[in-house]
Amino acid sequence: MRIVVLVSGSGSNLQAVIDAADADELAVEIAAVGSDAPGCGGLAKAGAAGIPTFTVPLEKGATPNRRAAWNRELAASVSRHSPDLVVTSGFMRILSAEFLSTVGVPVINTHPALLPSFPGAHGVRDALAHGVKVTGCTVHQTDAGVDTGPILAQAAVPVSEDDDEASLHERIKVQERRLLLETLAKLAAGELTLR
Repeated sequence: MRIVVLVSGSGSNLQAVIDAADADELAVEIAAVGSDAPGCGGLAKAGAAGIPTFTVPLEKGATPNRRAAWNRELAASVSRHSPDLVVTSGFMRILSAEFLSTVGVPVINTHPALLPSFPGAHGVRDALAHGVKVTGCTVHQTDAGVDTGPILAQAAVPVSEDDDEASLHERIKVQERRLLLETLAKLAAGELTLR
C-alpha cells in the first residue's frame, strides 16, 4: 500500500511508520512526505530515510481564495506520488472537500483526544481544561469537517492529577503511534475498509 504522509511538526508518528516499514513489520511504502511547514522535523526525518519530500506552505491569515488555491496545490503535490492512502499525522491544516475529491483516495488522520470530544487543534489542552479523568487518541477517516469523519480506532489514556499539557500529550503520543500502526496494518491487509 503506497501512502503519502502529511506532517507539520516533529514527525514522531511518521518515524514510527518509517521504522515499522523498514523492519518489514508494516506492508506500506511511504511514497512521499509533504508539509505546510518548511524545515519541520517531519521533513528532516523523511529526508534522513531517503523518502521524497515536498512543501506547500500556507501563510498565516490567508484569504479564503488563497486557502482554496493552497488545497489545490497540495492535492496536485500529493497526487504526483500516486498514493493508495493519505495519512495526516500532526498536520495542522484543515483539508477542503475539493482536496479530498481531487486526491481521490481515502485520507486518515490521528487526533490526540477521544473524538467526538475535543476536536480541533487543542484536543489535549481542551481535555485538561474540561477536567476529564480519561482522554486518549483517535484514528479517523478525514472528511471536510474538523475531526468529524468516521472513527476507525481509539485508545484511552488516563489523566493523572499532576498532568500538564506536555506530559499528557507525550503519553497520548505513545498510544497514538501504536494505534496508527495497527490501523495501517489492518488497511494494508484488507481487514479494514474505508469509504
